[in-house]
Amino acid sequence: MNSAMGSKLSLDPAVVRRARRLAERAGAPVVQLARTHTTVSIERATLRLAGVSGADDEGVPWVNRLVDTVAAQVGLEHGVALPVWDVMRSQRFGDLTELAAEAKAGRVGFRLPTGSSAAAARAAARRDVGAGIRQLDGQRRERERRVSQLSEPSRPWVYLIVATGDIYEDIVQAQAAAREGADVVAVIRSTGQSLLDYVPHGATREGFAGTYATQENFRLMREALDEVSQELGRYIRLTNYASGLCMPEIAVLAGLERLDMMLNDSMYGILFRDINPLRTFTDQRFARQVHARAGIVINTGEDNYLTTSDAVEAAHTVTVSQLINEYLAKEAGLEDWQIGLGHAFEIDPDTPDSFRLELAHALLSRELFPDAPLKWMPPTRHMTGDIFHGYLLNGFFNLAGALTGQSILLVGMMTEAAVTPWLSDRDLALRNVKYVLNAAGRLHEDLRPAPDGFIATRARTVLSEAVDLLERICDDSLLTAIAQGTFGLMRRPAEGGKGREGTVTRADGYFNPAVDVLEENDAIQAGGPHAPGSAHQLSP
Repeated sequence: MNSAMGSKLSLDPAVVRRARRLAERAGAPVVQLARTHTTVSIERATLRLAGVSGADDEGVPWVNRLVDTVAAQVGLEHGVALPVWDVMRSQRFGDLTELAAEAKAGRVGFRLPTGSSAAAARAAARRDVGAGIRQLDGQRRERERRVSQLSEPSRPWVYLIVATGDIYEDIVQAQAAAREGADVVAVIRSTGQSLLDYVPHGATREGFAGTYATQENFRLMREALDEVSQELGRYIRLTNYASGLCMPEIAVLAGLERLDMMLNDSMYGILFRDINPLRTFTDQRFARQVHARAGIVINTGEDNYLTTSDAVEAAHTVTVSQLINEYLAKEAGLEDWQIGLGHAFEIDPDTPDSFRLELAHALLSRELFPDAPLKWMPPTRHMTGDIFHGYLLNGFFNLAGALTGQSILLVGMMTEAAVTPWLSDRDLALRNVKYVLNAAGRLHEDLRPAPDGFIATRARTVLSEAVDLLERICDDSLLTAIAQGTFGLMRRPAEGGKGREGTVTRADGYFNPAVDVLEENDAIQAGGPHAPGSAHQLSP
């Protein structure tokens, strides 16, 4: 992607290699925890791959009803697959949704089968979950077909948010944004949905500062963007959020409905939603394995740290998080072209040399991760409600993105911190982006900071501070660092937070056909490089 840019900061390759080795050491213990645990959401996601959908008359999804009943009768230590497909095979229900309804009514008794019964249940589960995996593969191929049929937008991709709360109004805004130049449309999620331990069902017309993430809303928006893609002759990408207590399920639904990007950060839910760390890391690994299989690009959330911490003092924590996010993503099977690491233009504009500092931090991210589709986030913390100052600040943000060769440029709104932006605000913001990119879009080819000048020296200082912090994390553990408020000043103890009760240690003999296939996918990914966008034809 940008690996041909060449080094502009004179970074020491040995220091960069050390930083990555330390990030692996810091992240490996939480990977081991994730490998030895399951969660209610992972088990529900597995059932969704097998075709369970819909909700009862109280609005509770059938996957929740089914997993809760299995957990109450036999526990989740061995996974839901053996008990569920044992009953499906022996009692011959029409489908899993019918089984869920009977389980809710108390008319089904689950057991943990053994011997030939267990073998038969495993085979049936692999068949049905494998059908869902093939749907992920099919949607990946369909994305590739459409991208090759239409034109691929040039970088940086212009990324714009819609957030009306009403999916049908979101569609109007999304299509208008695409016509005005947006390459990626993000449907921001309803406030608080990340704390719901279920995925709402159906199309929704009411949300809180956003629109609920549901399978039907995903389908409707994907259909609308496919329509406008054909009209414009370029593929418009769709983004949502795979985070919170239902991260694995939303990842599966995104793959089934051909979303292209998902916000999926390793620590965001822990830090900013107070979700239990073990639950988060366990759910996140499965979700990222799904994203890897489905060809989805993830966006991480390092920009959020700079809304609570000083963007200069805490710059090295962003770098540390990026390195840990990269390790956890690759361990889960994601390739460089799928790892959209985050960073942001959040330095106080009154700080002397603030723009030079922004360039140093942005260039450091670009050079550390040359083949990653970095997501550059606009100013929010220092937007004051003065729309003229905000418009100027967003122009500087766009210029920094052009100068440093960013991959994904989120559109900054001049009305940030004042009102919920109208379509007219989005139109003006897109004009700002288009002017800067038209005038200076290739300026990164000419930017060559002096080797011992302010920008290069600052970047090397941040990297050195990041290495020092990673060494301390390796000594004390990542969970301890999170508990001590290292990232974003948020203190989150390992045993605290929401959702801990939904996390279970896997027993010997734990069986999950989705996990088996996704682990196989990881092994193949680790065996050698794949071209960006290539589909991996694995037989589930």
